Amino acid sequence: METVIEQQRRYHEERERLEDAMTHELVMKKNSLKEQINSDHRVSLLLDRYTQVTEKLEKLYSDEDSLLKEEIALISGPNEFAEFYGRLRMIKHYHRKYPNEVSEPMQIEFMKLKEAREKPVDEQEIMVEFTDEEGFGKYLDLHEAYTQFINLKNIEHIDYLTYLMTFDRLFEISKDKKNHDFENYLNTLIDYLYHFLQRAKPLLNLEKELKEALDDFNSKFDAGSFIGWPKEAGSALTHAGALLDLSLFSSPEELSSLGLDRLKSALQALNLKCGGTLEERARRLFSTKGLSLENLESSAFAKVRSKGKGADNAKKQKEIASLEAQVYRLVELVSEERQATRENVERKQARTSDELDEEEEDHTNAEESGDEEEQVLYNPKNLPLGWDGKPIPYWLYKLHGLNLYYKCEICGNQQYRGPKAFQRHFSEWRHAHGMRVLNIPNTAHFANVTKIEDALSLWDKLKEVKAKERFQADVEEEFEDSVGNVVNKKTYEDLSRQGLL
Repeated sequence: METVIEQQRRYHEERERLEDAMTHELVMKKNSLKEQINSDHRVSLLLDRYTQVTEKLEKLYSDEDSLLKEEIALISGPNEFAEFYGRLRMIKHYHRKYPNEVSEPMQIEFMKLKEAREKPVDEQEIMVEFTDEEGFGKYLDLHEAYTQFINLKNIEHIDYLTYLMTFDRLFEISKDKKNHDFENYLNTLIDYLYHFLQRAKPLLNLEKELKEALDDFNSKFDAGSFIGWPKEAGSALTHAGALLDLSLFSSPEELSSLGLDRLKSALQALNLKCGGTLEERARRLFSTKGLSLENLESSAFAKVRSKGKGADNAKKQKEIASLEAQVYRLVELVSEERQATRENVERKQARTSDELDEEEEDHTNAEESGDEEEQVLYNPKNLPLGWDGKPIPYWLYKLHGLNLYYKCEICGNQQYRGPKAFQRHFSEWRHAHGMRVLNIPNTAHFANVTKIEDALSLWDKLKEVKAKERFQADVEEEFEDSVGNVVNKKTYEDLSRQGLL
């Protein structure tokens, strides 16, 4: 039986060997994405074991059952030699009883891990499985989520490529379309992205990322600043309508001249029934002139859902919004794979069926021969790879300006390679998110603006211009007196108060 001190020594040794194994795993050169992912999964397993050993070691040091204290007292007391020889006799007795039992040193186990790590790629154990569409972690396979999305009611049908570019723009979908089926779709999308990240990026702490996303969501949702879910006030103006000043009208016939839509909006603002013909709406609205809402009959008001149902609906909306917050965070974590998926789909759509069959046949032959794409390509200038997996020609590299890098401060100092990618990023999620953080609309006015200071100053100028162009009733609204003189509203009211008209 191991003593407490011997257990502590063994756990310390195991921790040091695990640290050494993780260090060698991390510094080892990986020539392909497959090697990188397998290596990350091995590191993840070693890290989990390191955590377990540390917890056991911490428990021994806490000495809740006082075994460590008793052992130290025995080996440091006046009879320490008697204790030593007593333990020696126990060891000899054990080996006489079990003469053929040999304990394997811990070093042997880690030597086996080293041998497994240094094997050729095609002989190493596959740590995780990916679908053919995912290309061993290179691309996303969102076909299941896409099928579920296009089958939602009142959702515009789009192709798969468009879906890849817009599936995170959940704020563009109106709240009345976000029902139970939409919630199931969000859960499907979250489950896939979470599972993909677990396989492709095992060292990423997904639980921490989602917890931070939900904490940020709760504060923004309560303040009414979460994107796509503005806070609704409790006033009458929130009834999807606008109040109408009835003092300017002397009969229901005058109200009828405003039209059906305007009368409906005014009735909704008062939470009154808004159905019926034009004359009925005009009479119903005119009947409220000079009266407070308390003096009106209850039958005149529109039916309001019970408070319980309203609370349940608000809770359901918050649950859906929290799922959207998780989607936003997970999409940020797979941004590179999403861009690669989009380019891969575009490349496949641009090729003929014969070319696709030929590529599939070459891939099958490579798998059967065992010399897959794991060989290191000769690419001294670090050129991008083309559709065939080989570096593109240098003249094409220069033609597209891929040697130029553009930095965008709004995107968090993200660098974009080539003018095409730089121009494209202004309509993508990262730049749009940066503009939303600055409370600036991502419109065409801000094209090619990459500095935060420049964007803020331009937005201030645009607000000044809009303020000048806005209709000012006091200055621009014209009135005519009994003589025929035309003056603006402010002058007319001043003259009217002075009795000069």
